[in-house]
Amino acid sequence: MLEELLLFAKNPIYEQDITNPFANKLRTSFKLLIIALCTSIVLLLIASVVENLLQLEMGKHAMDDLFENYSPLLIFFLAVVVAPFFEELLFRGPLIFFKDSKFFKYAFYVFTIAFGFMHISNFEMSTQVVLFSPLLVAPQIGVGFLLGFIRVKFGLVWSMALHACYNMVLIVPVLIMQILEIPIE
Repeated sequence: MLEELLLFAKNPIYEQDITNPFANKLRTSFKLLIIALCTSIVLLLIASVVENLLQLEMGKHAMDDLFENYSPLLIFFLAVVVAPFFEELLFRGPLIFFKDSKFFKYAFYVFTIAFGFMHISNFEMSTQVVLFSPLLVAPQIGVGFLLGFIRVKFGLVWSMALHACYNMVLIVPVLIMQILEIPIE
């Protein structure tokens, strides 16, 4: 799987795998989910170490406001249904227009990077946040790459499903802690 991802990273091609059985697509999706979570954890740890070493203040995260102001059910719905649906339509949907274009590679990476940097809006804007934005959104850029990969291999619905699963794995433990009134910190 990692070798296939590396080859795709070097030369992204819009090539759907329509003959792949559903069970294989599920296995591939699960592998990509594990890779996405592991990569995100490593990148978040690096960002945290840099933040602590340089004594940076990144401000309040948008998720803090969500958890303070909205019900767990609404947060779950927004994070696991609404965000994956609209973000995939916006950032992976247009790839179809570049399917047979010599510019597909560039479009793929522009949409991947745009997806990542769109998530900078989760942070309170400050000079430090802007300067360290590549590091702060690196997990979303990495996940965006994997979502783009599955999108061109299996279709838009698969990228939506993988995005939803990724968000769900990250958000459900926090929601459970919120429901059980376990302090997070």
